[in-house]
Amino acid sequence: MLRVLHLVGSGVDEFFCDLSRLYAADCLAATADPARYEFAVAYVTPQGWLFPAGLDPEQVAAAPLLTLPEAVAEIVRADVEVMVPQMFCRPGMTHHRALFELLGIGYVGNTPEVMALGADKALARAVVAEGGVAVPAGETLRAGQVPTVRPPAVVKPVDTDNSVGVTLVHDADGFEVALKDALSHGDRALVEEFVPLGREVRCAVVERDGELVGLPLEEYRMDAADKPVRLADDKLARTGEGDLRLVAKDARSWIVDPGDPVTGPVQDAARAAFRALGCRDYGLFDFRIDPDGRPWFLEAGLYCSFARTSVVVTMAEAAGIGLTDLFADAVTRAATRTTAPPATPR
Repeated sequence: MLRVLHLVGSGVDEFFCDLSRLYAADCLAATADPARYEFAVAYVTPQGWLFPAGLDPEQVAAAPLLTLPEAVAEIVRADVEVMVPQMFCRPGMTHHRALFELLGIGYVGNTPEVMALGADKALARAVVAEGGVAVPAGETLRAGQVPTVRPPAVVKPVDTDNSVGVTLVHDADGFEVALKDALSHGDRALVEEFVPLGREVRCAVVERDGELVGLPLEEYRMDAADKPVRLADDKLARTGEGDLRLVAKDARSWIVDPGDPVTGPVQDAARAAFRALGCRDYGLFDFRIDPDGRPWFLEAGLYCSFARTSVVVTMAEAAGIGLTDLFADAVTRAATRTTAPPATPR
């Protein structure tokens, strides 16, 4: 039986805490198997660390608040063998994973360096292009700089997720407002040439028995006139009670028939992106398909929550790989990365 720690929450803000909890709670319920795993939860908040019995609000509220040194001592005391990262903020994808490397605890998914690379859209597209994958012409701008890419163009922050700050600019007069919006989320904006809409798809790649397997594609409902690009409200929204929900699952996406002619080229491009970025275990890649059927890389999402609503899980199930097998394969592989922590100097 493996002792598995789910690392949840965020030290950044409550939005990232809610987003993490949304996915992690479903993962805990969907993958629980007392005969195979002993689950524990570490919940990071802007105030400190918690180790609740579960992710119900009452359980979270009942857990005592710990400092980072106290949390590390608790993790060591629990003799954790594998960590499953469920954090979507930048520190959660980088610093917290690095902490577990220092502790000698193996974890599922990509390394902090790869996560940082994938989260920087400008760097990711440059690396992927060097790997032979087509990317739209583009440039990175800071405040006061003027774009040279001609409209129509897509303007977005370099390092946000869920289409936050994305604007489609139709003429040069629209750049000022679009850049101001994008730069309100960070110090750099990415301006990319707009790829005329054919289709928009995502492709996950997972490691299975030493091979890189391209999973069936997921396609999103788009319209050249009314929905030429996906925006933030196409991905996440809040219920009347204030809880986050996944808008994209409301009949706005579907699995593409594996026999579709676009599948092969997209899977090839996704595998090339996986290798170029140095991924391990899994990777998720967004592509725009132009009217001629050519895939263009947009960005990478290098995490998987193992929730039933996770895109990677949905694609895997369409390929005949159940969630329990997908999770077990990843956790078992991660356990081999566990090493004895370095000795403390005397």
